[in-house]
Amino acid sequence: QKPREPELAFMLKPEHDTMTDQQRKEAIQAYCASVTFMDAQLGRVLDALDANGLAENTVIVFTSDHGYHLGEHGLWQKRSLFEESARVPLIIADPDSAHGGEATSQPAELNDLYPTLIDLCGLSYQPHTTGTSLAPLMDNPNAFIREAALTQEQRRPRNTNDLESPVKGYTLRTKRWRYTEWGDGDYGIELYDHVTDPGEMLNLAGNPAHADAQAHMAKLLVERRAKIHVFEKND
Repeated sequence: QKPREPELAFMLKPEHDTMTDQQRKEAIQAYCASVTFMDAQLGRVLDALDANGLAENTVIVFTSDHGYHLGEHGLWQKRSLFEESARVPLIIADPDSAHGGEATSQPAELNDLYPTLIDLCGLSYQPHTTGTSLAPLMDNPNAFIREAALTQEQRRPRNTNDLESPVKGYTLRTKRWRYTEWGDGDYGIELYDHVTDPGEMLNLAGNPAHADAQAHMAKLLVERRAKIHVFEKND
């Protein structure tokens, strides 16, 4: 029987266990201040492109390496497999696109940035390229790129020593579902329905009503991990 509430999914850093309510409030205030500061710096870059006549010949990418918890699920900062940490901002502005300002719901990965920029700049791919170009979305925001995006993390279970290998966690996100396995499922499985539960509060793994969705997501994860392992062996 797989555990319904994976302990590894909710592990805090030691310093987070002792945070006071005042420290939590100040952490959120500081994060909001950093967002405001970053927004101002982006504006300076865009103004400089306009001032130097480069805006019409420059592809702009705005993103980050991870999301950030501000208390959701009792977690803080990064490195979880929940939506708040696994999802990142991603804005691509291509001056040649007729769909500027439009959004897409297609799953994307940071691995996709390299082939995307190669495509948009009219260059050729390198043999080791991973990821899938998002360039088709510039012409059609509804174009199909992939069914699910992958994120990987690892944890060291409590009551283990430093010589033991950490447990890997893999999560797949489709338009509707998030599916997560910790240690091939031995340390827990999670399934969240973003139609009814965008906050990922109700783990549906093991629920007979969603057995088909879980089986489909598990199959997708096996297939995706197999591709990752092939790349790692050839690297």
